[in-house]
Amino acid sequence: METIVLVIHLILAIALVGVVLLQRSEGGGLGIGGGGSGGGLMSVRGTANLLTRATGILAAAFMATSLILAIMAGNQTERRSILDQPAGTAAPVQQQAPTEPSVPLSR
Repeated sequence: METIVLVIHLILAIALVGVVLLQRSEGGGLGIGGGGSGGGLMSVRGTANLLTRATGILAAAFMATSLILAIMAGNQTERRSILDQPAGTAAPVQQQAPTEPSVPLSR
C-alpha cells in the first residue's frame, strides 16, 4: 500500500512541476506556455484559470499524499535503523563484555 501511495506522490510532484512551469509569470520568466496568437482553442485568461485551478488541485493532492505517507511511516511499531545492522549481516551483532588481559600489566 505504501508503495502505491509513494508512486502516486511522485507522479503528482512531476505533474505539479510541469503545471507550474507552463504558467505565464508576471515578470516574463519561465512562462513556457503563454506566447503565441490569441486565436487558439482557449483564450489567455481561460488558460490561466485552467492552469491555476490545476495547480491548486495538484498541490492539495500532493499535500494529502504527503500526510498519508507520514501517517503510514509513523504507524510502524518496530523501530528500525540502518545503523543497527552492519552491511551484509542479517542477524544483529551482540556485544561481548570486555575480558581482562591474560598477562598482568607491569607497573
